Amino acid sequence: MTLEFSDDFCARLREALRRTSYDADGVLAALGGAAHAALGRNEPEPAYRASTDAGELGTLIRLFLLGGSEPEAAVRAALAPLPLEDALASGLVRGDGERIRAGLDVRPHGDEEGSWWVVSDLDSDQLGHEVPPDHVLGVGHASLSLIRATIRRPVGSLLDLGTGNGVQALHAARHAQHVTATDVSSRALALADLTFRLNGLDVELLRGEWFAPVARRRFDQIVCNPPFVVGPPRVDYTYRDSGLAGDDASALVVRQLPALLNPGGVGQLLASWLHVEGEDWADRVARWLPAGTDAWFVQRDVADPGLYVGTWLRDAGIDPRSPEGRAKAGAWLDWFADEKVRGIGFGFVTLRRAEVEHPTVVCEDLRQAYDDPLGPEAGAWLDRVAWLREHADDLLDTRFRVPPTVLLERIDTPGEEGWQTTIRRLHRTDGPGWQHEVDELAAALLAGCRGALPLSDLLELLTIAHGGTAEELAGAALPMIRELVRHGMIEPV
Repeated sequence: MTLEFSDDFCARLREALRRTSYDADGVLAALGGAAHAALGRNEPEPAYRASTDAGELGTLIRLFLLGGSEPEAAVRAALAPLPLEDALASGLVRGDGERIRAGLDVRPHGDEEGSWWVVSDLDSDQLGHEVPPDHVLGVGHASLSLIRATIRRPVGSLLDLGTGNGVQALHAARHAQHVTATDVSSRALALADLTFRLNGLDVELLRGEWFAPVARRRFDQIVCNPPFVVGPPRVDYTYRDSGLAGDDASALVVRQLPALLNPGGVGQLLASWLHVEGEDWADRVARWLPAGTDAWFVQRDVADPGLYVGTWLRDAGIDPRSPEGRAKAGAWLDWFADEKVRGIGFGFVTLRRAEVEHPTVVCEDLRQAYDDPLGPEAGAWLDRVAWLREHADDLLDTRFRVPPTVLLERIDTPGEEGWQTTIRRLHRTDGPGWQHEVDELAAALLAGCRGALPLSDLLELLTIAHGGTAEELAGAALPMIRELVRHGMIEPV
């Protein structure tokens, strides 16, 4: 079915959604906190029960959020002033005997400032079978994690590469004056267009592969949730498969993205990379980078190949136990074995077009759980990297302080002379919760970082108490200081 939605259709649907309070706050109020939380865990029954007393809003909740079938008269009333006939003709809903089911997923999605509606295809659970190849994914965990990892600072222009249902562009419109969204899928662009028009947003939409639609253009910021699933070079589903082998899709975006940034511009993406026998993953991803690019690769997880394959088969609605599932899994795992793949890394990449001879490239694990969004930390990381580059030659003249959010944890074990400290660990209690183990001398140095004395004076005082020379202590301390600055565990005054 060709997806076409007129301005009148969008205006009438928007009026119906507003009239019934089918938005993030309205749904939460109708369901209550417990049922709403259960729905987030894919436990629909409490939401079904809570929605029965919610009138027309309850009809829309059961129709679009719970995948139920509703009486024709109830749906007609809930969608007014949009005629039910128009909703059926457009594919927004579909007939199911004498009842009506959703044809598309229309879902409230909100942030601290307000609420939107996001339109996507029904997933395999709602359809009851495998999704088609041009399936347009809803707002999943990957989308939400990129939303939380994106820097939200005012910019003039922003590109959402591979927009899908358009949710990244919705958030981008909060802080970008002009948003451009691209996708290779005509179906994705049609649903993204409906998403944008429902929410009254003017977003430039372009169709084409990768960066081709915006060749020779430049942006202040680029966000990208690419088809990063790794494996054999094939395209079963456009939302996840690139047609490139292994992690070449992530490599392509990292290689080409900086060229489309204005000087100082920032790009952020989700990415996957292979852990290959005999190769360090950090070396692998660092080779993708073009010259003059600051880069922060944050690895959030490493998946076993068997678990990885099973997860993505289920995501598409394929039972790994079925003949089709076993055949697909076998071919996928054979490819991993041939390529000596031992694991699949997944995480966030932050890039900045720095145009310097010696950019900063850091690859690190961040597999611990944390609550704070990564976006503010990514912006602060870029700021701290720029500060370190600007003050590379005068760190010893700088006065530092340890922020109040950083604590020193000691682990003592019993010894012959009583308790002995065996581990000293700095722990940052906000952001990603960075931790660094330090020795006694480093702990003493950091204890003096109160913003009163420059680093050189503190090192001189340590030589009096612990021996050695200031030059020797500086040689050992400066690499640690740079790393702690990058992680926000000490800061210049």
